[in-house]
Amino acid sequence: MSEFYKLAPVDKKGQPFPFDQLKGKVVLIVNVASKCGFTPQYKELEALYKRYKDEGFTIIGFPCNQFGHQEPGSDEEIAQFCQLNYGVTFPIMKKIDVNGGNEDPVYKFLKSQKSGMLGLRGIKWNFEKFLVDKKGKVYERYSSLTKPSSLNCYLKHAPFP
Repeated sequence: MSEFYKLAPVDKKGQPFPFDQLKGKVVLIVNVASKCGFTPQYKELEALYKRYKDEGFTIIGFPCNQFGHQEPGSDEEIAQFCQLNYGVTFPIMKKIDVNGGNEDPVYKFLKSQKSGMLGLRGIKWNFEKFLVDKKGKVYERYSSLTKPSSLNCYLKHAPFP
């Protein structure tokens, strides 16, 4: 079994969100922020989620305030922002650190599996994305500049269960 499925981050309500419930699904994990130039990507993320969720795909958003303090709100405020402004229905987790001494175990795992540009492991900015296949293997890592809609190409041909 992939180490991915042993992870259990905390959701926005403070409850464990065990990744073993994701077995057999393709998962896109994104570090998100409400006050970032990339924040409009929520719209495309939600469109991807709605299009493929019934085919074994999900998105999980991890709010993070480490880049320009662009996610200052509480977990409740973040959830409200996502729902009211972008109609987000995919899971949003508790705010975390993605780099440094307090980095969340999910990001420690993801970065250990797929480095970024120039082989660097650290997350560079908000809306960096990791695509995990249905067996829990990190398939690809995408920069903040990668628009979620560009993943349609992969998802159309993904080996969904």
